Order: sequence, then structure tokens, then C-alpha cells
Amino acid sequence: MRAHRALLPALILLAACSPQGQSKAQAIPDLAQPTRRAPSDPASMKASFSPVVKKAAPAVVNVASRRVVRTQARDPFWDMFMGGGGVPREQVQGSLGSGAIVRADGVIITNHHNIDGIVEGRGEITVQLADRREFIATVLLDDPRADLAVLKIDTKGERLPVMAIDDQEQLEVGDLVLALGNPFGVGQTVTNGIISALARTDVGAADFGSYIQTDASINPGNSGGPLVDMDGDLIGINTFIISRSGSSSGVGFAIPAAVVRQVVNAALGGGHSVVRPWLGVKGQPVTAEIARSLGMSAPRGVLVAQVYPGSSADKAGLQDSDVILSIDGKVVNDEGGGAFAIGTHKVGDRVPMVIRRGEREQTLTVRAEAAPESPVRDEKTLTGRNPFDGATVLNLSPAVAQDLGVDPFAGRGVLVSKVGQGFALSAGLRPGDFIREVNGRPINTVADLSALSAGGGRNWTVTIERGGQRITARFNT
Repeated sequence: MRAHRALLPALILLAACSPQGQSKAQAIPDLAQPTRRAPSDPASMKASFSPVVKKAAPAVVNVASRRVVRTQARDPFWDMFMGGGGVPREQVQGSLGSGAIVRADGVIITNHHNIDGIVEGRGEITVQLADRREFIATVLLDDPRADLAVLKIDTKGERLPVMAIDDQEQLEVGDLVLALGNPFGVGQTVTNGIISALARTDVGAADFGSYIQTDASINPGNSGGPLVDMDGDLIGINTFIISRSGSSSGVGFAIPAAVVRQVVNAALGGGHSVVRPWLGVKGQPVTAEIARSLGMSAPRGVLVAQVYPGSSADKAGLQDSDVILSIDGKVVNDEGGGAFAIGTHKVGDRVPMVIRRGEREQTLTVRAEAAPESPVRDEKTLTGRNPFDGATVLNLSPAVAQDLGVDPFAGRGVLVSKVGQGFALSAGLRPGDFIREVNGRPINTVADLSALSAGGGRNWTVTIERGGQRITARFNT
């Protein structure tokens, strides 16, 4: 379970606002008192979540992954005779999590981070069913953007208990929910709570998300386990918590069922990735100050700063300075909310978008389209006597930007996607860097960079862009 740090709750403020004695309570004689009564019949005394648990629990599984990681251990004798670098050693790393069976032939949904780093031949995933039988699982689809993964176990024709994915439920804050999973590896556990908030886009685990927030206790090991409603149906996949201690503090987050169904459908359709529609808008939340300047009665929506040429938004007629108020009936108050509202649709869907232009509101129809891959990514790992030795680079396009979580409005350029062993690692290149110039010549494509790096030479002047800032360095290779 991923844990994120948060500020201390305002406990002192709450204590200061509490009544300090009987005299103050007497000073407000009209203060309403709660009505309390004992259970009126045996049935109400025995009210229980047990029927929900009996329906849901058989489809909840434990997910354990083991992967082999190569490390370099320093050894002076190895350094002396083998030229440095240390003794290569293999270390086994493990991860515990949870999951839910979503198809009777053994299809399981869990979190990407539960199985991250598993490579065929150098790791394995074990799934334990509620009856304690164990199976080796394969990965049908891994979706890091949504932090979801679809697994498959071989049931030899046996039909397993299934949990229904309910993405049609009209969830409301205050609804009762249960969280099921395997916290701390102690075994299957059930906790209860309510939906604390919906459409949380300003918290972050994955870069594509609009989370359900719950106060049901979620702890390390619950990752990938289901959040269920009172019908025992899956309404979310528990994925991370905000906590100072690393354990539950009542602020947990689940990936909504709409995203879960999208990922499962892509896997069952034979896909190896999820193709999500892309709006093609850069904007900022409407603050109180912006709302006043636009003559709005209250701050709401996203102020459009840029529209990507040829994108879905551009074709629908969206313009700079428009305010996006909702997409498909869902209120949009930040860029992430807009990306999520369009991204959960299928490519080809026609989606209504309500905007404010000037003093008037109007509805545009957006045709959901995948982010274009133009220019083609042309991904290459560079080698040779140059500063980019060991770096994997590719051309920036909206599709690449969506895959890697970078700004598609950064312009044409060559992006570093990975840095392996080689000069690039010691030179300090990082994934996400843009290579802008080499020896005073602009770099617009991978072909440009390949030609220059193959030219040889010992002295190099390289300009990169990182976090919006340009950095120039000189290297001798």
C-alpha cells in the first residue's frame, strides 16, 4: 500500500472548540440533544455486514510477487583483478498485496505496484484463493498509469467465485462501504467505513486517476483489494493511503470501478495496453480571483490556456480562454478531472462538454480520440563513445507524453525514457529529460541525435531541459 505524507490534523483547534465544563452547557439551555434509543427488536440488535462479506469474500485473493534483482557489491579483490564495479549478486525482493477475481476462469484485478518489476524468467506471482489454494499467475495487462494490473491463473476448467464490477452505481458521500484484503500479510480481513469524498484528483499515486476516498481502514497489504458496496459489488480497488505513520489514519483511496472495467475489458480483448481518449487541453483551475475577472458568481471549472492543434478539443471548437465546466455531466475543476472524464470513455464515443465562453454557457460535442503519435516515437537505445551511451530516447508526441506522464505542450524534441549502464548514467541524464542541443546544433528528432552521436569526437557540449529549466554541460568521452 502506498503511503503519502500529510500535515498534522487540527486536533488542537478541535479541542479548543470543545465545551470545557458543565457550566457552559447550562448557559445554552436550548442546545438540541441527540435522541438515543435501545434496539427495539432482536433483528436490529443483530444487524450485521455478514451477508455482504459472505457474498464478496470468496472472490478476494492474496497476491504475492517475488523478483530477482541484480546488485553490485563492492569487493576490493574483484576491483583489483576485474577492473572495478563490484561483485554482481542477485537479491530476491518480495511484495504482498490483494486482488479480486472478476471472471470465473481465473481473471484477477490487482494493483500495478504489487507486481511492478516482474520480468518473465526473473520473478513470479503467486495468487492464494480464499480457500488457501495457491496458483502461479501470469500478467495479461499491466497499466502503470492507472496503477492496475490484470492477472490470469490456470483453473483447469474450474469456475471460481466472481466479484461483479459495478461502474453504474451512483455513489454518494456517506455511503457505507467495506474494504477487503490482506493487511500486513495476516490473512483476509474486512473493515468498514463510508465514502468520505468522490472525484479526488489532487492526490497522487498514478497520473491518471479520480479517486474514491474512504475512512475504511486500509493498510499495507490491502493494495489491490476491493472496496465494495452493500450489494457486495466492486466499486473500487484500494490503492494508497495518506498517513504519517504508514498505517491507516482513515484517509484511503480507491480506483473507481469505471477504470477497473476499462482495464479488464482491454485485457480480455487481447490488448497489452489501454488506449485512452485524450482531450488535448492545457489549463488551470478557476480561482476566486479568476472568477471575479471573468464575471463568474463562483469559482468553478478549468480555464483553458492552450488547445493542442488537431486534438479532440480543437476539433470540437474549444478555444483559449474558454472555461470547461463539465464533461459528460461530470463537474470538472482541474486538468486531471478533465483528463479522467474523457479518458474513461471508449475511442469513438461522442461526449458532451459544457463550457462558458464570455457571458454564456454552451455545449460542445467532443469525439473521443486517442492521443496522436506524431511524429512516430522511433525509440532507440544509444551506444558508443558519446554522452548518451546507455540512454533510451524517443520522439515526443501526445501519445508518448500520455504514456510517460510528461507535458505534451513542451514542443518538438527528443525525450529520455530510460537510462541504463553507460556514460549517460554517470553524466547524470535522467528519464524525463529533453535533449535540446548537442554541440550547438538543435535536436528535434531521434534521427538528429543519432547522427550527431555517431559522429564521434571527445568533446561534447549538451543542453537539456529538465523541469522547465535549461542546463548546459560539457563532457569529455
